[in-house]
Amino acid sequence: MNQEVKNKPPVETVVQSFDPATMQVASTTEKSPEQEGRSNHWEVRTDEQSYAYLPDQPIQDKNRYGQLIDLVELTDLPKDRSMFINENPEVGSNPNRNKQHGFFFTADNCIGCHACEAACSEKNENPAHLAFRSVGYVEGGSYPDYKRMNISMACNHCDDPVCLKGCPTKAYTKHAEYGAVLQDPETCFGCGYCTWVCPYNAPQLDPVKGQVSKCNMCVDRLEVGLKPACVSACVGNALDFGVIENTPENREQCKTQIPGFPDPEITHPNVRFQQTKTMPIEMNRTDSMPVKYHRDEKGNYKPVVDQKVGKAKHWNFGKLNSRENPLVLFTLFAQAAFGVFLIPFLGALLGVQALVSFTESDMFLPLTVAALAMTAFALLMSVTHLGKPMRFYRGFNNLRYSPMAREGFGLAMFSAGCGITALFALPSNEWAVGFINEFIGLDLVSISEGLPLAGLVEGAGIFALIAGLGGLYYMNKCYQIKARPFWHHWQTATAFAGNSLSIGAFVSGVIVLATVYVQGGDVLALTPLFAGVFILGMVIEAIGLIGHNHDLNRSENEGGAAHYIQCTTFGKTYLLRNWLLGLNIVAATGLFALTVLGFDSSLVLVAWVILALLNIFTALIGRALFYILVIPTTMPGAFFWKNKGFEQHARDIGLADNPATGVAPLAH
Repeated sequence: MNQEVKNKPPVETVVQSFDPATMQVASTTEKSPEQEGRSNHWEVRTDEQSYAYLPDQPIQDKNRYGQLIDLVELTDLPKDRSMFINENPEVGSNPNRNKQHGFFFTADNCIGCHACEAACSEKNENPAHLAFRSVGYVEGGSYPDYKRMNISMACNHCDDPVCLKGCPTKAYTKHAEYGAVLQDPETCFGCGYCTWVCPYNAPQLDPVKGQVSKCNMCVDRLEVGLKPACVSACVGNALDFGVIENTPENREQCKTQIPGFPDPEITHPNVRFQQTKTMPIEMNRTDSMPVKYHRDEKGNYKPVVDQKVGKAKHWNFGKLNSRENPLVLFTLFAQAAFGVFLIPFLGALLGVQALVSFTESDMFLPLTVAALAMTAFALLMSVTHLGKPMRFYRGFNNLRYSPMAREGFGLAMFSAGCGITALFALPSNEWAVGFINEFIGLDLVSISEGLPLAGLVEGAGIFALIAGLGGLYYMNKCYQIKARPFWHHWQTATAFAGNSLSIGAFVSGVIVLATVYVQGGDVLALTPLFAGVFILGMVIEAIGLIGHNHDLNRSENEGGAAHYIQCTTFGKTYLLRNWLLGLNIVAATGLFALTVLGFDSSLVLVAWVILALLNIFTALIGRALFYILVIPTTMPGAFFWKNKGFEQHARDIGLADNPATGVAPLAH
């Protein structure tokens, strides 16, 4: 803050506002010096103290990441355009309006009073369970040299906002004005994907309203020359705000990291820090997350696993049930549906004669419809997971950036491809032709006469395969999130591909082999094909699990912490899943050998069915663990606030029933 702002004369207590209907300014007194040249589009509180006003300082050209601070230079807009909104001279007269602004937090000064939280929530009228800005802390050392560092954090309005790129509804916008990343709750349909990808816990999903909202940088206050509400309310002068890279007065540092803050390389956040007080080598979180921070030789604090719950292994089957259950069913059914269609259709394309005969038979239509029905159920489960399910159609708004939008689009196109394939297969299906002709009176044979039905079925099937492959590819990309290291691993892809092959082989194998048996064909000749694909899927999944275990056992980030919970809180369940998968592979390999040797017995088929059902059970456990265990690279919480352990305790004893507790209801 410069001397000119400090020495501003006292201002009169008066409220001045702009009436859009009359285009007139209403006020009770003349303008004070603070109001001269400032916008009056919003209410102007002229009793603000001098420290609440934005400083006027020299501006740098670029930030430390090489990003231009003048954001107009990054747009297609005229470089000499007016600074006014809609060319209205009464709005937007801040000379630095198109510069990237950001927060400055001095950890040395923060006393943990939560005044910034209160001011933010009051201004945005947030319920008790939501906070756009929250204060957590880390602590370390031992008596008498025990130290705590408070951290106040909100949205950092990043240079590379992953929330904007991840949001399928296009609810986010990176504005050239102040560099604010703004989010429209009314466009949001409550999928919560932005809360997954953000490393700083900035977007807040309200399970009551079923939508996300977040810090908007108080752009209305910026328009009238005032700093955000949280900054103006800060008691200890810990928060400041201005054009990024401008170090406030009486500050000596402008760092990008402090203990507990995730890697800034993920998003290039527009927040800077000062923390000069010496801290212990190891800093602990007071929330339940099994993560602490260790200082390296360069003085930077890196996350390490904090073994808070010991090493005892537990079952905790009941905790596998979560609000992500619809996603467990969505991913498994979508992957299985692709495998159901892929295996027989691709086999026919590759010239496997038994599968060629199957695709030309009447049973190819029911198989295609089965794949379509499974995908439709999967998409229904994904919709039920939304906070606002009736807005599901907005999920395709951001195909340019969002892997979630592309995943949904790919699966929708796979459904369409299956539907078109079934439509072209209808006239060749004797049962369907007879049924439609008798009960509807429509002669499909005459209608389709002259059409190259075989070629159309093949073309539509190839389209379905390409679309389904794209959908599964972007399903994997949805979980390759830097802010969630437990998912950000190639094992996610092997799990998805493995389940697609193993479950798909079982379902399609039942349909195809039953058809071959009824037709009097050689079932034993075709069984090894489906058995081999079934085993291949499980082996692919097992390889991924081995690699995942190997890498995360040696990882000290949040991924390693999630694996620690996997091996302790869910340790027995985790071992059960792994043993079942391993035994399944061994048993299936033995049955495969018997099948290849021509061992003809109904007991072999029964054994295959048992193994397939066991594999589905194993896949359900694995997918539930996948969603339950992930630990994000989020900001530290306090003992009560933003603490998953306290939230669960509050629910267990009924304290969560009091809305003032700030524990969100288990909805969404």
